[in-house]
Amino acid sequence: VQLVESGGDLVQPGGSLRLSCAASGFTFSQYWMYWVRQAPGKGLEWVSVISSGSGRTASADSVKGRFTISRDNTKNVLYLQMNSLKPEDTAVYYCACPHALDAWGQGTQVTVSS
Repeated sequence: VQLVESGGDLVQPGGSLRLSCAASGFTFSQYWMYWVRQAPGKGLEWVSVISSGSGRTASADSVKGRFTISRDNTKNVLYLQMNSLKPEDTAVYYCACPHALDAWGQGTQVTVSS
């Protein structure tokens, strides 16, 4: 099982980024997938979740209306579209299948700063 995130960057407040997570080594389409983040000096925070067939999604209140989770099961890729970014969104972002597979990526750094 391998999860590889990409797309993190330094962005100004109000900007946008799209994170990607390439999955391999398992049947991606069969699993619910998560984005989780960890801000400097803080614990893990759940961000968004998407069902195996994309029919159901949910997001934390802190990102609701700004972040959108999606997936392409034909390409085995998970996405997180992040709009209206705030400094408090600064964190390392991980894609994960934490419950069924206990699988985590290495993370990608998102820094929101002027």
